[in-house]
Amino acid sequence: MRKLLTLLIIPAFLFSCGDDDSAPETAALNLNINGLEDLGTSAQYEGWLIVGGNPVSTGTFTVDANGTLSTTSFNVNPEDADAATKFVLTIEPIPDPDPAPAAAKLLAGDFNGNTSATLSTGTAPALGDFSNSAGTLFLRTPTDETAGNNGNDIYGVWFGTPGMPPTPNFTLPTLAEGWVYEGWVIGDAGPISTGTFTDFGDRDSGNPFSGTENNAGPPVPGEDFFNAAPAGETFPLDIRGRRIVISVEPVPDNSPAPFLLKPLLVDLATDAAVAPASHNFGQNLGSVPTGMVTRQ
Repeated sequence: MRKLLTLLIIPAFLFSCGDDDSAPETAALNLNINGLEDLGTSAQYEGWLIVGGNPVSTGTFTVDANGTLSTTSFNVNPEDADAATKFVLTIEPIPDPDPAPAAAKLLAGDFNGNTSATLSTGTAPALGDFSNSAGTLFLRTPTDETAGNNGNDIYGVWFGTPGMPPTPNFTLPTLAEGWVYEGWVIGDAGPISTGTFTDFGDRDSGNPFSGTENNAGPPVPGEDFFNAAPAGETFPLDIRGRRIVISVEPVPDNSPAPFLLKPLLVDLATDAAVAPASHNFGQNLGSVPTGMVTRQ
């Protein structure tokens, strides 16, 4: 009887130690993305497969100061990988109270029946196509109510075409939800925000440095630099000889510094003329991230 029990136990042991056919199979999703930046401790990146019109998370990752992704390969359900029509990259808050994708969709790519998808900002539902970006600015200080022309128009920058009133002159995509534009002047101690905006023909989010609270400025984004200078800066601030930048910022914003995406910039000459002269922005498409995702 003891020998019979031993013979019964051995096959059972061998069967239990064999391959577990019930273990779930996985597919690999590989990312190769250039141009991302460290989002700090308050935000992270998250990938999504769009399967039957619904988002399926592929996992989160961070990026270090060198632009290196913390993870480039993710295990996903093979059925989801096969059925996915699109990949989307979002910026998610830390901690993230919502399991759904955030509104800040940075990159997207269509599989179109292929095993790989090219990622860009110009593929829906990402934020937009910046390949034709253009714009102008002018120097003037419309919030200074001092009587007469004091020759101080070098202390203000406004985005558009000068006139009475000034008019908008940006060629930029209308941003999807989750994004805003922000203007910047690079001061002596770092970038100084001129405010955020989504409407090129209206005032931006505020004019904290302007000449007077009684004058909100013209109906275009911009700023005069007279009051409340940030640490390390001396106002009034001469705009000539400085870099002017238009960035695209996520909402909520992960940092007080400019975001990685800066489609327009110009280095003003030290003898830049004030209005009615205008100055052209240059394209900065090297700041636009690109990449590819491959499913295996």
